[in-house]
Amino acid sequence: MSANTTIIRTALITGGSKGIGYGVATVLIKEGIRVAITSRSEEAAQQAVQELNKIKDGYALAIVSDVRDFDSQQQAVAQVLQTWGRLDYFIANAGVGHLVPFQDLSLEQWHETIDTNLTGVFYGAKAALDALKTSKGYFITIASLAGANFFEKGTAYNASKFGLVGFTQALMLDLRNEGIKVSTIMPGSVATYFNNHQPSEKDAWKIQPEDIGQIVSDLIKMPARTLPSKIEVRPSIPGK
Repeated sequence: MSANTTIIRTALITGGSKGIGYGVATVLIKEGIRVAITSRSEEAAQQAVQELNKIKDGYALAIVSDVRDFDSQQQAVAQVLQTWGRLDYFIANAGVGHLVPFQDLSLEQWHETIDTNLTGVFYGAKAALDALKTSKGYFITIASLAGANFFEKGTAYNASKFGLVGFTQALMLDLRNEGIKVSTIMPGSVATYFNNHQPSEKDAWKIQPEDIGQIVSDLIKMPARTLPSKIEVRPSIPGK
């Protein structure tokens, strides 16, 4: 490799076709980072990538993947490596929420929440481990303030996010010995489609998906010796 060769860094974002994942993708591409987004829907992934490539052509890649399936996550990482030759950042963003009273929470809703929000992140870390060791990369999870604050109708969601925060912090202690940074971001109210919500002008007071993207960008720019391992972020004004 010549001294003048520029290394273009790459990121993989789970659940990147909309919401926080898409917001992170837009910020990273503007920073000159190639981004692969995963979605269970090929149509959603392709539509998102079509828009993302308008920011910088050829910098976005669509991957159909289900975080609840380990083989699927391995294949997603392999596709990034085959396409771009490296993986520098893995943003474990995919998540679901069933906010219903425990009495009405079904077994299917419980398993979908835990399998997506917690086990899916474990699978992502396992799938990306070798690639991130090679690049001395960064593994970032998108958790929630629900990982520190329990609430009514939140049994499954709280359990998944409390678990995710604990998992990420313990993972940080293990993987820093491998030269891999690990952080978790814990947002409060974000203007997304979460829990079947339709973002509108009424959500202007909330954190915007691109704001989380800026936090991710700031994290990866931190000096190598510095590791902000857990970041809580809230809207600067109370909800309306």
